[in-house]
Amino acid sequence: MQTVRRRITEILKESGSATVAELAETLGMAQVSVRHHLDILVGEDLVEMAGLRRRDGAGRPSQVYSLTPNAAKLFPQRHEALANSLLTEMKASLPSAEFRGLLLRLAKKAVMEAPPAGPDQAIKDRLEEVTEFLCQKGYDARWTLEGDHYALHACNCPFAGVSDHHPELCAMDQAMIQQLLPTAVREQSRVLDGASKCTYIIRLSPAADSEP
Repeated sequence: MQTVRRRITEILKESGSATVAELAETLGMAQVSVRHHLDILVGEDLVEMAGLRRRDGAGRPSQVYSLTPNAAKLFPQRHEALANSLLTEMKASLPSAEFRGLLLRLAKKAVMEAPPAGPDQAIKDRLEEVTEFLCQKGYDARWTLEGDHYALHACNCPFAGVSDHHPELCAMDQAMIQQLLPTAVREQSRVLDGASKCTYIIRLSPAADSEP
């Protein structure tokens, strides 16, 4: 990120909010230049207008700016370390069957948030629903038709950095997708093993669907 815009986000993080005049004074810049950088940050959904403020109780009120929730990604996070520690403790204290059962329950809970499959729903329509749902969950999903089968691709692993140490999370993902698409079979390649994406195959014919 450009240095001035980075500094603006730091000031807003520290102060909670600020006007253009306050930012310009802190930065030692002209207000017109600060507005230019704020417009860019607003366009990137990192900063938002949070109301009006009167300075010294008189004069025209000034717009107040603050960070958006999306700006949290700009600052150090320890979600990954916490998730790794929690999973390590759970695996150490729970029998493996119970730990796996817990992950499967989480998969089932996630499925309940997805649109249910309709009776006699066309596979393309279901793939559209599932793909949109997975994208909302951070999987950057898409589907393709490839000869005798459909392929559902999860191009991003939202658990990257955690699944490296806890591959059981891949089984949780697989259980979730196979509940969303009961005939889906995962290919051997997966992000955890260095592939660019995890792919699930949905055969076109019922006979092919029954193959192991």
